[in-house]
Parts: sequence; C-alpha cells; structure tokens
Amino acid sequence: MLANYLIGLREGLEAALIVTILVAYVVKIGRRDVLPRIWAGVGLAVLLALGIGAVLTFGTYGLSSAARETIGGILSIAATGLVTWMVFWMLRTARDLSGHLRGSIDSSLTGAGLGLVLVAFIAVGREGVETALFIWAAVQATGETTMPLAGAALGIATAAGLGWLIYAGMVKINLAKFFTWTGGILIVVAAGVLSYGVHELQEAGVLPGLNALAFNVSALVPPDSWYGTLLTGTLNFSPATTWLALVAWLGYTIPVMTLFVLKSRQGGHPRSGGPEQTAPTDREPVPELAP
Repeated sequence: MLANYLIGLREGLEAALIVTILVAYVVKIGRRDVLPRIWAGVGLAVLLALGIGAVLTFGTYGLSSAARETIGGILSIAATGLVTWMVFWMLRTARDLSGHLRGSIDSSLTGAGLGLVLVAFIAVGREGVETALFIWAAVQATGETTMPLAGAALGIATAAGLGWLIYAGMVKINLAKFFTWTGGILIVVAAGVLSYGVHELQEAGVLPGLNALAFNVSALVPPDSWYGTLLTGTLNFSPATTWLALVAWLGYTIPVMTLFVLKSRQGGHPRSGGPEQTAPTDREPVPELAP
C-alpha cells in the first residue's frame, strides 16, 4: 500500500501542479473564458486513465494462465520503463515546468482556446496512464486489489489537496527535493516490478531458469505474514527469487540509481537569487518551479 500511495502522491502532485499552472496562467492574463477547456482536457485525461485500467483489469479474463502471465510480465517491464522515464523527466523538467507549459498555452490561446483541451489532456493524461499501468502491475504482483487501489487513491487525494493549498498560497514545497527523494524510492520500487515481470515471464515459459533459485527465505519471511505482505506490497520482494530475477533487479538498480544520483547532484545547485517558488494565485506572477 505504501508504494502505491507514493506513486499516487507523486503522479498526482505532478498532475496537480500542471493543472495549477495552467489555471493560474490563464487567470493571470485575463482569459477565464478558457478555463472550461482546461477542465475538459483534465476530465478526458481521467477518463482515459480509468479506461486503460478497466481494459487491463477485465481484458485478460478468459485467457490461459500462461497468456495472463506473459501479458503481466510484459506490462510490468513496460511500467518499469515508464516510471524510470518519468523520474528522470521530472528531475530534468521540474526547474522550468511552468515555462514549458506557458509556451504550450500561448501557442494554444487562439480563438476560443480549444487547443488548451489538448494541452491539458496530454499533460495530465501522461500521468494518468503511467499511474494506471504501474498500479495494475502492483495489483498483479501482490494478488490483492483493495490495498493497492486504496493506497493509490489516498496518494492522489493527498496530491489534490496539496495542489489546492499551493494554488491558494498556503503552503510551499521544495519541489526539487520532493521529486529527488521520491524518485530515488520509486527506482527501488520499479526494480521490484521489473523483477516480478521477469519472474512472470519465467512462469509463462517465455524465459528460462524458473527453478534456478538464487535464494529462498520463505521460512524466515513467510509470504502470508504481515512483514512478508509489507515487503511484497512495497518493494515487490519475493522470498523465493530466481537468479534471472535477481540479475534483472541488480542490473536495473545499480546503474539507474547511480545515474539518478549523479544527475541529482548536477542539478542540485539552485540558481543565484532564485527563491523557492510554487504555483501562484491569480495575484502572483507565474513562477519557475525552482528548488
């Protein structure tokens, strides 16, 4: 549940910041008439995420066990790739997210501003699709539905509340530090999802080595124990791990985490004279999201 709360919080906060910047900018320039277009794009993005979640959930019914395991393995690996891309994209973009979005808004504010529907849809829809795919992979890995979905829902609700507070000017968050710390945690979570995906492909017979175990600590960490469930739900830890799954976990975690730390340190120096800023109200200038 904790991992799903984190992914819901992080993805939800990204989406909330995007919506906040879009709304604040059009209010600042006196184009309140296009606000319904922004919310229309947000609504379509939410429907897209829910639709993808429904397809992933119900689309595998009637398939053989091997087919479901193959699909689950492939989508888990795809979810790992998406989360990795998202972590590095936000690490690179957080400093000038508002500037990037303002450029998109300016180019879309023609006539009735219908282009803003597409801007909001793409910006928020990307977060929604990533969330749906990652949460689906977590549900498959744990074999539960209630706890992962509840964790993700709580994370998204928290993010929505933070987004409103930021817009109202009541709180300020060091976004660079937030996305750096959560990014590092999500890399570890994504490594577990990747390892699970490899194991699923082994179960389906697509990859070899199902019976070649690197370790088996089921006696020390029973899968049905509270701590076994916690490790599975947060890190996708398997007490019986194959060599191929272990190699995949190490082969992903070591280079990706190393690159992430190096990139974080390179971008960790604030610009001179740049105070910490957040999304504005309609009385404030639209900021750069500097740390």
